[in-house]
Amino acid sequence: MTVTILLTLFFLFLMIWAATYFYPWERLLEFFPKDIEEKAKLHMPPFPAAPAIGWIIMALCMLGFIGVLVYGGWDGIQRGYTFGQFLVRFLIILFGVKAFDIIGLDYILITKTQFFQHYIPETKGCAGYHSFGFNRKEQIRQCIMMPFAALLTAWICTLF
Repeated sequence: MTVTILLTLFFLFLMIWAATYFYPWERLLEFFPKDIEEKAKLHMPPFPAAPAIGWIIMALCMLGFIGVLVYGGWDGIQRGYTFGQFLVRFLIILFGVKAFDIIGLDYILITKTQFFQHYIPETKGCAGYHSFGFNRKEQIRQCIMMPFAALLTAWICTLF
C-alpha cells in the first residue's frame, strides 16, 4: 500500500508541475477561480515546444495513475484479497487522491503559497487565491462518484 501511495503522490506532483510550467492546455485553467482563469489566459508558454512537452508528461502521469491502480489490483490478487479488501484499497487510493486535491492543491498550493504566481506571474494579486472552496460542487460530485469507481474496480479484480 505504501508503494501505491508514494507513486500516486509522485504522479500528482509531476502532473501539477507539468500543467503549471509547460502549460499544455488552456482548458486546465477552468479548474481555477474565475479571476485567475481570466488573467492566466494572457500567459504564454515559456518556449514554443513547452506545450508538447507538457502533454507528454501529462500522458505519462495518466499512464502512471493507471499503473498504480493496476499494480494495486495485481498486488491484491497475488495476496488473495477478498472483495472487501480490494474495495478498501481502492477507496483509500481514490479518496487519497481527492484529499490531496482538496488539501494539497486547492488549499495549500492555491490559497496559501505563491506556487502558481511564480509560474504564471500574470495572476499575481488575484482574489481567487484567497477563495478556498471555489470548486465545491465539482469536488462533491467527484466524491459521490468515487465509491462507485472503487466498487467497479474491486469487482473487476475479484474476477481474476
